[in-house]
This record gives sequence, C-alpha cells and structure tokens, in this order.
Amino acid sequence: MATTTLTPHQSAVRSTVALKALMAVTGLLMIGFLLMHMFGNSKMFLGEESFNHYAEWLKVEMLYPLLPKGWFIWIFRAVMVAAIVLHIYSAVTLWRRAKLASPTTYEAKRRLAQTYSARTMRWGGIILAGLLIFHLAQFTVHATLVAGPYTGSPYQMVLSEFRIWWMVALYALWMVTVCMHIRHGFWSAFATLGANTSPKAQVVLNACAWAVAILLYIGFMVMPVAVFFGWIGR
Repeated sequence: MATTTLTPHQSAVRSTVALKALMAVTGLLMIGFLLMHMFGNSKMFLGEESFNHYAEWLKVEMLYPLLPKGWFIWIFRAVMVAAIVLHIYSAVTLWRRAKLASPTTYEAKRRLAQTYSARTMRWGGIILAGLLIFHLAQFTVHATLVAGPYTGSPYQMVLSEFRIWWMVALYALWMVTVCMHIRHGFWSAFATLGANTSPKAQVVLNACAWAVAILLYIGFMVMPVAVFFGWIGR
C-alpha cells in the first residue's frame, strides 16, 4: 500500500490548522466556564445561605454519588488548567509562526489589519493570565484577600472584598479585557470551526460574539457593583 509523504509545507499547514482548532475548542470551553461562573455569582442576590450552599455544593457535592465527594472540583480544575495551557501554547506557537512569515507587501499587511480586539489579543492574553492568577489566589486559595483573613463564609468574603472601591475598579478593568478577548475569540473560534460560511453567517456570528461579550460584562459586574453600593448584604 502506497504511503503519502507530506512536504514540510504541507506538514506546517496541517499543524497550523490543528493548532487553530485546538485554540478554538479550548477557548469555547473557557467561555462556557465563564457563563457558568457568572450564573454562580448571581447567587449572591439570593442571600448568604443560598450562596454558601451553592459554594459548598460546587466544591463537595456536585456529581455525588456518581463521583466521591469533592472529586468533581479537582477534575474540573485539572480540565480547565489543561485548557488554559493548551490555549496559551497554541496562541504562542501560531504567533511565532506568523512572526517568522513576516509579510512585507502592503496587501499582505492590509489583510492582517483587524479590529482593535484582534490586534490586542496577545497582550490582552498576558494581562488576563496575570489577573486570573491573582483572582484565583484571592477567591479560591484565599492567599491575596485584601479585606482581611478568610472567615469560612464565601458570602462574607465576597462582600468584604467588593466593598473596597479599587477592587471593584480593578475587576471592572479586568472584565473589559476579558470581554474584548472573548468578543474576538468567540468569532475566531467559530470561524475556525467552519461557521463563517457566508456574509450573512459572518454578520450573525459577529452579533453573537458581541452579545456574549456584553452579557458576560454585565453579568459579572452587576454583583460587585451591587455589593459596593450596599444593595447586597446590608
């Protein structure tokens, strides 16, 4: 049986396509996580008992008895860490390849000119990674809490942190970066996976990308703002 030997160019093209698909799938996985996280944050509006119960259920009871207590959260964290690592790896590798290509003609450079969100994806990703580490250290590990030590109540911890004005401001700036990244990433992911099939599909895809980004920004900011102004936890 004859075998087909790929040229270096063909191998590079296939590798690039695979990396783009990997970045698209991991990016959509993280967007799904953010939507779930946004829903969880909204439990703050239902009061301390409801929010604390949700936090405990998520960390201990979710998928029990299908899984032993407490297993789901660690499996979920492992999957998300893998998604983030693979997403960053794909992005860095593709960026390096694009840089090595170094288009010099005006037309080639014009084709690369995209939206502001697209042009800032790389540095936006770096900012996101740094703030994500701080956010996890703050609300998951409780190592960077700024309002005082953790008292054992997730509800009270969130209230204490978001009653500080600069924490709300930092969170708002972070979410601007997140949503800029998501707006372009959502569009790019579905385009990579074959959804950008016509001018009409492009318009619909772009509208969906904006809708998801705006929904996430409002959904994530409404709770910190409500805490800061005393509408939650009076």
